Amino acid sequence: MDQVTLESYDIQRLLKFLPHRYPFLMVDKIIEAKSDESCIGIKNVSVNEPQFQGHFPDRPVMPGVLLIEGMAQTAGALCINSVGLGKQPLVYFMTIEKAKFRKPVVPGDRVEFHMQKLNRRRTIWWYSGRAFVDGQLVCEAEISAMIVIEAEQGGG
Repeated sequence: MDQVTLESYDIQRLLKFLPHRYPFLMVDKIIEAKSDESCIGIKNVSVNEPQFQGHFPDRPVMPGVLLIEGMAQTAGALCINSVGLGKQPLVYFMTIEKAKFRKPVVPGDRVEFHMQKLNRRRTIWWYSGRAFVDGQLVCEAEISAMIVIEAEQGGG
């Protein structure tokens, strides 16, 4: 019987993989990463985040688009890790499908982004994502992204 080794990525490792920085970094760590197949990303939601100044000041709610972005960043880190490049490639978000928002996410919540690879062709990955707070489904979507390696970017 094959034994699967699960990895975790702390914030320092995520910062090496992802170009995002505060206030747009939507994942704090990744736990239980299995190659580019699946993982769980963690986002600790704080009232100090800038989106809550306007969404909504009297009853702060995490914008759904930022939950989807958290899923994309979680999956993107898996993809970049699996490519194993010395340089940080660019990851372009390509599609969002079947997005559903089930319950509001508010400051103080700990969001778990459960990402499962659906398919991969060359530099394009497709993932199914589900976000949970305290075991309750709050959001789900299917996403795809493409990795562009520097030589393909035409940089000069």
